Amino acid sequence: MNDLPFGFSSSGSGDDDHDDNGRNQGPAGGFDPDMLGQLFNQLGSMFSGMGAGMGQGGPSGAVNYEVAANLARQQIGSFTPMLEKEATAVADAVRLAELWLDDQTTLPAGITTTAAWTPVDWLENTMPTWRTLCDPIAEQMARGMTDNLPEEAKAMAGPMMGMLGQLSGSMYGSQLGQGLGTLAKDVLTSTDIGLPLAPENTGVLLPEAIARFSEGLDLPAQEIIVFVAAREAAHVRLFSHVPWLKQRLLATVEQYARGISIDFSGMQDLAQGIDPQELFTNHEKMEELMGSAAAFEPKTTPEQQAALSRLETLLALIEGWVETVVSDALGDRIPATAALTETMRRRRATGGPAEQTFATLIGLDLRPRKLREAADLWRRLAEASDVTTRDGVWGHPDLLPDADDIDAPAGFIDSVIGGGTSTFDDPIAELERTIAKEKEKEERGEDDASS
Repeated sequence: MNDLPFGFSSSGSGDDDHDDNGRNQGPAGGFDPDMLGQLFNQLGSMFSGMGAGMGQGGPSGAVNYEVAANLARQQIGSFTPMLEKEATAVADAVRLAELWLDDQTTLPAGITTTAAWTPVDWLENTMPTWRTLCDPIAEQMARGMTDNLPEEAKAMAGPMMGMLGQLSGSMYGSQLGQGLGTLAKDVLTSTDIGLPLAPENTGVLLPEAIARFSEGLDLPAQEIIVFVAAREAAHVRLFSHVPWLKQRLLATVEQYARGISIDFSGMQDLAQGIDPQELFTNHEKMEELMGSAAAFEPKTTPEQQAALSRLETLLALIEGWVETVVSDALGDRIPATAALTETMRRRRATGGPAEQTFATLIGLDLRPRKLREAADLWRRLAEASDVTTRDGVWGHPDLLPDADDIDAPAGFIDSVIGGGTSTFDDPIAELERTIAKEKEKEERGEDDASS
């Protein structure tokens, strides 16, 4: 699979790599400037038509969100408008869930507003967060594409470079739109994928998706609604009262994005067997070629793998905590709690549209792979101490268990019971310690570089 959606070369024999005077024609195997000029002209005509067809209106940036929104709405198709009774049912379910959660966590309720959303409501209200997530990734990809173009191609492209940037934004927007359109019909709540997508302090349920989720479960509908509402309420409590958590999630995605690199070596594979003349006369072939190239697979660096590991661990800790407090709050009140908990575990573990969306766009997998182990850690910690101690671990990011702790929680639990959270009672002192640690890391890095 290729990493770059731009640039093509002719597929000639080895003799075609040199002109009559023996000069190499370029790094792409039969690089012909005249042919490339014609190709850029053809691209210009074709993409102008594509842009008009998709309703673009001016520069799109790294991601054309107009294209994304339009395609997502097409993917959503018809949906059932929400009535007042749905909004009332959501508010009642959240109110009951909040009351029961109060007994199982020291984090206070975070929801001040409830809403029943259609898939289109979800799309429109979560788009600001998707912008925050996708912009740094798309910008890094676009830079990689233009920076890695052969110099001959850059010179020949000239003003076409801006059009290539718009094309990149449209293609990314197209992929994003298709993914979000599928996701909008599948999510049950605003936090269903482990990220806080709704406006702050807002609890959201999507009744149409919950109805589809309930099919075949053979469980009382009211129990399912309260269970889903409790998961949403628990997520919102965590994100509302752990102020660093949302930023840590988004920053981890950005760290992954900064490491994205584009491998230009796949260009020759893309062009094998393609007659450039056919591209000039066959628009469908051109679009097929560009579409195939757009489905790139980023190279994963050690830094990206580390960011991915941190993201998976953080998602597992969030999901494990939510599962634990919801099970404890509802277990004695709703008979279906255990069955619904296991169903939700399988749903998150097997992956769905959320995971597919991220895997397609940036190669990130949002599955909390160690959800079961993380839930067990939180449960054992509360049993060995109390709910206050368990929830106090969220007081500072350095207190959270890491992936090794999730696999072997006994040592982590012992450290917490032994006073591991007390060192963070003084936030000023902790800030000073954090700055000192960062300075030590920088100094160590400089020493390593000099050696």
